[in-house]
Amino acid sequence: MGRAEARRARQGSARRAKTKQKKSGIRRLFTWKKILGTFLGVCLLGILGFIGLYLYVDIPNDGNKDAQLQSNVYKYADGKIMARTGLRNRENVPLSRIPKKVQYTFVAAENKSFYHDSGVDLFGTMRGILNTLMGHGKQGGSTITQQYVKNYYLSQEQTVSRKLQEIVISLKVDNKLGKDKILAGYINTSYYGRGAYGIQAAAQAYYRKDVEKLTVSEGAYLASLLQAPNQYDWTLATADGKKRVQERWAYTLNNMVEMHWLTPQERAKQKFQIPKDPKPLPGLSGQTSYLVAQAKQELFAQGVDEKAFERGGWTITLGIEKNKQKALEKAVQRRLTDDLKPKQRKVDGDAQLGATSVDPKTGHIVAMYGGAGYPKHYTNNATRSDYQPASTFKPLILASALENNATTQDQVPITPNTIYDGRNRRPVVGGTIPFAPPNEDEHQYGKISVQIATNNSVNAVFAQMGADVGLEKIKKTAVSLGMDGSKMDVKPAMTLGTMGASPLQMAGAYATLDNHGKKVTPTLVTKAVHPVNGVDTEQPLKDPIGDQVLSRETADTVTSVLAGVVNDGTASDAVKNTAYHAVGKTGTSDDNKSAWFVGYTPKLVTAVGMFGESPKGGAQVTLKGTGGGGRVNGGGYPAQVWAEYTESALGGNIGAEFDLEAELGAGVPPTSTPTPSSTPSTTPTPSGTPSGTPSKTPSKPTGSPTQSQTGRPTGRPTPTDSASGPPTGGTDGGVDTGGTSTGTTGGPGGDGNRSNSMPGFN
Repeated sequence: MGRAEARRARQGSARRAKTKQKKSGIRRLFTWKKILGTFLGVCLLGILGFIGLYLYVDIPNDGNKDAQLQSNVYKYADGKIMARTGLRNRENVPLSRIPKKVQYTFVAAENKSFYHDSGVDLFGTMRGILNTLMGHGKQGGSTITQQYVKNYYLSQEQTVSRKLQEIVISLKVDNKLGKDKILAGYINTSYYGRGAYGIQAAAQAYYRKDVEKLTVSEGAYLASLLQAPNQYDWTLATADGKKRVQERWAYTLNNMVEMHWLTPQERAKQKFQIPKDPKPLPGLSGQTSYLVAQAKQELFAQGVDEKAFERGGWTITLGIEKNKQKALEKAVQRRLTDDLKPKQRKVDGDAQLGATSVDPKTGHIVAMYGGAGYPKHYTNNATRSDYQPASTFKPLILASALENNATTQDQVPITPNTIYDGRNRRPVVGGTIPFAPPNEDEHQYGKISVQIATNNSVNAVFAQMGADVGLEKIKKTAVSLGMDGSKMDVKPAMTLGTMGASPLQMAGAYATLDNHGKKVTPTLVTKAVHPVNGVDTEQPLKDPIGDQVLSRETADTVTSVLAGVVNDGTASDAVKNTAYHAVGKTGTSDDNKSAWFVGYTPKLVTAVGMFGESPKGGAQVTLKGTGGGGRVNGGGYPAQVWAEYTESALGGNIGAEFDLEAELGAGVPPTSTPTPSSTPSTTPTPSGTPSGTPSKTPSKPTGSPTQSQTGRPTGRPTPTDSASGPPTGGTDGGVDTGGTSTGTTGGPGGDGNRSNSMPGFN
């Protein structure tokens, strides 16, 4: 062997020795005996720690201080008290008063192993903690015993120390009290919604009977409520919430069969018992009942815990201005209610009205009218979205056209002066589905501008504009303005406002237009303060004013166009001669089941919807004949209520003017005059086109293409090709054309979309 080879051999041996020595050192450090010893040591320390905790923590002598809970206080915008609620509604009852099978419903719903567990589900608790850490939401995995301990002895806070206390006290309570006392305590301390604590209060709140008379089906519903009291309250629940609580109800009964507490034959006989409408809350009546309920909904939607809220101590300030609220209620009384005689005319008893009034600069709801109030009418007409907004949707189509730089079938840009073919039942060109809607009263228009079509709510024009812009783009614009996209069926009839919408949603959409395209989400609660560890803490709330969702030019141009509706169009009879500057749009749905006026001034936006609702069952019915007249138009009762309320609410601000930047606003001639063609949309200059050039200087809205950019609009132009000219104004009714329904988008009882024989929405 050479010297080089010998050297390499010595180096290799040295490396192997070093590696062996290193591995030997690691093995000495991490031997299985040391690992096992460490594990056992940790376990021993944990056991000793738990024993120490068990010896240290005792069952509290008394429960928590629920009996001393405060009311929740609701205030007007000026700080004056509107209402007090939240007084504890609870009556403890012994287990002997609760039917045995009703007792079992709670065990089946919450904790099947209750009767033979030790009071604590360690695996469930750890699983809940793990799910929470993984971002799957708060999941307790608690037994009935743990929930009772949390309700009666501890608090609802989510901390490790509180959870450890809960486990120790639960073990001791299970050993000391026994299952019957624990079950009775749990059922009596739990919150069921509607301000009801305990099963006796819940039985009265939901079924208006004492606990002894509850059936198994009713008990299963009450037990199911505990998972989500507000979401599962049948009166307040969404369609999804109703579905979920019925699934929970069935799950509870099926578990009872599994546990042999109910036979399969008895299970098969069970029918879901729909709870009765809620009773009036103490001290709440009229509009206050709606305002308090809506304020709670807003807070819960922003993350406020329902149970913590109902324990009281909150001070909630609303944007409601007392003078405006009273003005709205008075306007409804004077312009509608005083005209109704339900004993003489049955249809008068079907009339419902809802309204929402918003400050477009702050987004605060300053007045709201929901109906007759609890207990006469539980549904808040201002927030219900099961009726069709009809032609109040048309300005959103125009907004989408302007925002997307849409063109006609002749590739002519769509502006307020673009000329369309307004013939009755003219087939839409360029759409994917045949569509030829009738105009109001089957009226025949010729070549008319978008401005005139808006003034007189010409269906043929906006149906064609919908195809020109694209229905998906229109939907996107509407959703950005605050409308519910889930209620929009993307079909041609959408252009006639066949989706469901509420006065609250429509007020938000128009407030965004009034706010020059900056998103407004109407909000009732302006401030919420609650105690945290004895210190008043303000709840974070979302800002009602959001991002710019439309360009200012688009929003201001639509505002300019809408002036024509109140000055020369379908709302002129009710609004034209008022002392304030206003714009807006009327709407009347198919078969006259709803009538609308949504309008605004520079400082106030108000949506008024009138709905036909049968007192029996709540089905949608026609408003025809209400007040002893014929068809109820948006320019009638809704616009009259709007006009009287707005003048009173504005007070000394009636002289405010719109500050518009509408480069191609109404009354400004288009930059080019293409030659008319045979296609549905052309742009010849209409007769009487005013002089003037586009300007970005602030201006009042203009009403029609026959007046200048300054001053109040006067006069109504005559369409150049109309056989008989537009109607004389002040009407905006629907056309009863029959037809075959192809899908309902307007909520329960809605007429839905139709094909060629379409409803006459105006």
